[in-house]
Amino acid sequence: MRLVPQTPAQRPAAPRRTAVARRPPKPPRGIAPQDRLARQARGLLAEAVRLAHWAQRAGVSPETDVRRAAAELGMTESQVRDRWSHARLAGLVEPGADGAAVRAGWRLRAWDQDDTAALRGWVALFDAWSLARPAPQDADPGLVSEIVAAIPQLLSVMQLSDGPVTAAGLIDLLTQRITELRAERPTTSAEGPDDIPPQPEGIAQRELGELVRLLGWALDALAEVGALTLHARSRHPEHARLTDLGGWAVWTKLEQICIAAQSPAGNIEQSAVAMLRGCAALTPGPARAEYRAWLAARSTGPAVTELLDAARGEDALIRGLAFEALRAVGAPALAAVRAAVDEPVLRPYALLWLADQEGGDPRDHTDTPIGVLTRAEATWLWVDTASAAHENGAERLLLDHLDSAPQPTVAQLVDEIRVCGHPRTVQVLLALAAAHPDPAITKRVRRAAFQVHTGGA
Repeated sequence: MRLVPQTPAQRPAAPRRTAVARRPPKPPRGIAPQDRLARQARGLLAEAVRLAHWAQRAGVSPETDVRRAAAELGMTESQVRDRWSHARLAGLVEPGADGAAVRAGWRLRAWDQDDTAALRGWVALFDAWSLARPAPQDADPGLVSEIVAAIPQLLSVMQLSDGPVTAAGLIDLLTQRITELRAERPTTSAEGPDDIPPQPEGIAQRELGELVRLLGWALDALAEVGALTLHARSRHPEHARLTDLGGWAVWTKLEQICIAAQSPAGNIEQSAVAMLRGCAALTPGPARAEYRAWLAARSTGPAVTELLDAARGEDALIRGLAFEALRAVGAPALAAVRAAVDEPVLRPYALLWLADQEGGDPRDHTDTPIGVLTRAEATWLWVDTASAAHENGAERLLLDHLDSAPQPTVAQLVDEIRVCGHPRTVQVLLALAAAHPDPAITKRVRRAAFQVHTGGA
């Protein structure tokens, strides 16, 4: 869930801009001011922040020495494990190179000064409510997945009702939503004109008791992260009401969906690849509006995964646009993009994204500063970007792209392109030779393309 506006990164202004900046919608009555919401977020995560600071000072994860952390912080070992889970889910800490050491995340560093840091941290925890308190081990994984998918609609009803919702009402809503989800699944029937298509599966009577139990788990987990409060507990909660933070988060999500529905290019129902391809012809402003609309209609985790999958494809243009869309996601994509650094095809893009997002140099596997890109990585990225220009018929752009090469001369560029290992090296060299006006350079580039093609690199 993308809820908190990202602080604008220090990046060069786009050459063309046609979009008109949209003012953020004014919250309705009943939604608390952002400074009050930030104070509540800090209060809910105070123990997780204290544990994160302890881990930073100790230089180790509390998981490696739970007893020591509990003794020094005055917590039980169970509390240490729970609070550490919250600290990681809220993005307060980042794992070190060896997996045991930890370092402070940007949210922890800005926690006391920046309200958006506190709110982003809480939103990340809210998005991960089903991980903050895992489902019972004996629960049916399929039913758990259906309940997790149905919860956003239940929260929306709670926000729109502006009051407590009874457990009976929530169970009724949950059964309706799960029935809808099952009806939306693709079904197959045996071939033949007389065959009757299978009917969507509803909630069997034998499932109802398990449904009530898992609804209790979901409500307890949401209460644990501070999204709602429960009242008159008996066998299961009788009433549930959204907190100020929960109401704000759900209202913001609903508002984003309304904005998404007004998407002028109509890409919100498309796959990531189709959406990005539809944005290729747009100028930067409208493209960003499309990214935000597409993201607003989806849960953050699956949307980030789909964008990264699109970036892994063969189309370099889609790869570059996918990371532009990930900039619209911002901090919630940090963990996934950081993991993508290990993939050669995504590494240059991921390192630049991380430097842009974190405001500092990314780090390699040995945790030492390497700047943003090495010369070899910059060359690979240049070839990837050039292949995007070539495959989309932009020969003029390919020549202009020479000015951004990491090498000072075309001769040096060609020599390093030959050994960069990009799968489109030959095609880029041939396109560059065809577009360049200097016959001497054209001859040199064609020779290099032939050498790469025959294994001479």
